[in-house]
Amino acid sequence: MKILLCVATFLLGLSILMFSQRPITIADVHQPSSTQGDALATENPMDVRQSHYGNLSSGAPVQEFVCTNRNGIVMRLINYGATMTSLEVPSKQSSENQNIILTCPDLAGFEACRSYFGSTVGRYCNRIAFGRFSIDGKEFQLATNNGAHHLHGGDVGFDKVVWDAEPIRGDSYVGVRFTYVSADGEEGYPGKLSVTADYILNNQDEIIVDLKAKSDQATHVNLTNHNYWNLAGAGAETILNHEMKVEASKFIDADETLIPTGKILDVKDTVFDFTKFRKMGDRINEVGDDPRGFDLCFAIDKQDGSLNLAATVKHEATGRMLEIWSTQPGLQFYTGNFLDGSPGSGGYQQYTGFCLETQHYPDTPNHPNFPSTLLKPGETFHQRTVHKFRVFSE
Repeated sequence: MKILLCVATFLLGLSILMFSQRPITIADVHQPSSTQGDALATENPMDVRQSHYGNLSSGAPVQEFVCTNRNGIVMRLINYGATMTSLEVPSKQSSENQNIILTCPDLAGFEACRSYFGSTVGRYCNRIAFGRFSIDGKEFQLATNNGAHHLHGGDVGFDKVVWDAEPIRGDSYVGVRFTYVSADGEEGYPGKLSVTADYILNNQDEIIVDLKAKSDQATHVNLTNHNYWNLAGAGAETILNHEMKVEASKFIDADETLIPTGKILDVKDTVFDFTKFRKMGDRINEVGDDPRGFDLCFAIDKQDGSLNLAATVKHEATGRMLEIWSTQPGLQFYTGNFLDGSPGSGGYQQYTGFCLETQHYPDTPNHPNFPSTLLKPGETFHQRTVHKFRVFSE
C-alpha cells in the first residue's frame, strides 16, 4: 500500500511539473476568474450583427459589425482599416458599459485621423529607416511618411483601405474575419501579400487578434492592432494614473527620430523600468523625446513563439484590468504624445490614450541581430495577441 501511494504521489508531482514547464497556449488563458464571474452577469445573447456604417469620400461603402458576448461586453468594428471603433466594458462601480478605446465619431473622422485609432496596421507597423531595405542584394524604396522614414505601412497603409469582411461564430465566441490583398509594389513593398485579420470576442471576456499573411515574393511583414486604451473611459481623463507592469527587462535603444541604434539595453536604473507596477505618469517628464512621453519598444523576456504574458495595466478607480498576451517579441509602448486635439488626433488631447502594440522590433529589416520579419513564398506569417479583461474590487 505504501509503495502504491508513493508511486501515485510521484506521478502527480511529475504531471504538475510537466504542465508548469510547457509553453503557455491560448487555452491556458481562456479561464474566467471567479472575481470576473461575480462581477458580470451572464444573461446576454451572444451575437454579431452587420450593418451599413457609411460611405467614404470616394463613395466606397463601409460596413459595421457589432459583436456581443454573453457577459454583455460589446466590440464594434468597421472594415475601413479593419478597425475596432469601440470596446464597451463594465467597471467595479457599475455594470453599465463604457467605451475604453479612443475612436472617431463617424467615417469622415476616421478618414481625417492620422493616429491609426483601432486599426490593423501594415504592411510594416512602426518605422523603417529612410524607407529602405534590401532582400538578396536588391534594394527596395518604400514611401517615407514620417519625416525621412517609413511609418506604419506608408502613405496609404492597411489602416486606410477597405477590407473584405464577414462575421465568424463559434460555440463560445463571435467575431469578424477581415481579408485584404496588397498588390506587388504597394507603398514600395515587393510581393503580392494576402492578409487575414480575425478579431474575436469570447465569453471569457477576451479579445483575440489573430493576424496571418502569405506572399508570392520575399518581403517584410510586421502587423499589429493599434488601439489606444484608456481604462477610465475614452475621453474621461488622462492615462497618467494607470499602473503598468511589463514582462521585459530590456528595451530597444533608439535615436531622436525613434529609429533603433541596434542596441538592446537593460531597463534597470532607467525611466523605462516597468518590471514592477508603476504609474505611467511617473517620471514621464524625464523621457528625452519631444514631445515628452513614452514611445519605445520593449523586448519581451520570453520569446519562444508561444503565447506569453507581455503586460498588465490596471486602473484603480474603475477596477478595470487589462492583460496582454502575445506570440510577438516586441511591445511598443506609446502614451499619445503627439495627440493635440486636431482632426488628425480625433479631437483627443495629449496623454488621453496609451498604445501597447505587439510586434517585431522597429526597423528589423536593417538590423540582422533583431528577430527577422522576412516572409518567404510558401511561409505563413502568424501572430496572435489576446487582450484579457477583468474587474477587480480590492
